[in-house]
Amino acid sequence: MKNVTLRLAVLGSVAYSVAALAAPGFTALPTTTPFPHPTVSGATTAYVRCNDTGDFGSGLSNRNPTTAPSNECYLTPNPAGDLSSPISGYGLVTSASRPVTLNNIYSGNTNKSIGTVLDVVWRKPAATAPVTPTPMCIYGTKFTATANDYNTTAVGNQYFEANGVARAGFVDVSTPSTPVARDVEVAYARMTGTSEVLFRAGRAYTSVQHRVGDQDIPQTGLGSNPSINGLNSWPGSASAAQQTADLNNNWVEFTTDINARDDDTSTTASSAMFYIRTTCTTAAPATVTDAIRLRQTFQEQSTDGSNPSADQNFIEVTVSGFVAPGGAAAPAHTQPF
Repeated sequence: MKNVTLRLAVLGSVAYSVAALAAPGFTALPTTTPFPHPTVSGATTAYVRCNDTGDFGSGLSNRNPTTAPSNECYLTPNPAGDLSSPISGYGLVTSASRPVTLNNIYSGNTNKSIGTVLDVVWRKPAATAPVTPTPMCIYGTKFTATANDYNTTAVGNQYFEANGVARAGFVDVSTPSTPVARDVEVAYARMTGTSEVLFRAGRAYTSVQHRVGDQDIPQTGLGSNPSINGLNSWPGSASAAQQTADLNNNWVEFTTDINARDDDTSTTASSAMFYIRTTCTTAAPATVTDAIRLRQTFQEQSTDGSNPSADQNFIEVTVSGFVAPGGAAAPAHTQPF
């Protein structure tokens, strides 16, 4: 019991004032308790709004927002490059370029290369200003899609679209009987003029579909943790329950719209760099299988192929990712999502 109390006390001391430590753009996500929903009285959410322009990729977003609420989570000035730390005091620890391969029923159970994920970790020593009880780490994620037809079941060319990017490892399970959820903050930066923005971010495992007219911020209350929630057919609109996602302390979900050739004509083949800042140690980050998940959530109907209602169906693709020691990537991935 004393160990549990001590760990919670340390965690509480690291739940630093966002106003005191957050650089422009870094925004806190909930830990354990959801936030009040910003527009629905009495409801709660695991999400924050980051850029409310462009209808979540169904239209053209404002990629250089300067006013609230469209500039929430937006980090300026942009870092010099993808491997540059987004804020001062953090040094590069490690990075990896990870190929993304789709292999499921839509690809005829053969490997299809659909892009790459840049996976980066920066760290600030505890004694480096601003002083913190533990070292702090920033995990960076950037997905770049390639224009490769993945769907062997439909005529024409179908290109994978990443509407959600989820990252695991934010609950320390070193001692399984007393798991500790790390506090996290999120931000994004655009180092190229063509990279897509971050529409919203959540302390959630589930990627929630967003079609034109859908609610921008998912409510909690789903009662489960599917990889994707929404309507897996066309036409139609998701039900209220299909627009929900529960808080999951182990995961951070980024909602975006990445496709080398997008059917809605708002083509952006590369995401912004998505950042997650959290507590860590001086130990090297571990590489965990399936720690990064890319989700296609059937945002729109395809304009190419003989079976357009099928070729944007729900798909989850996974790659390995860096996590702090003690982190894990549960639940397990299932095919095709």
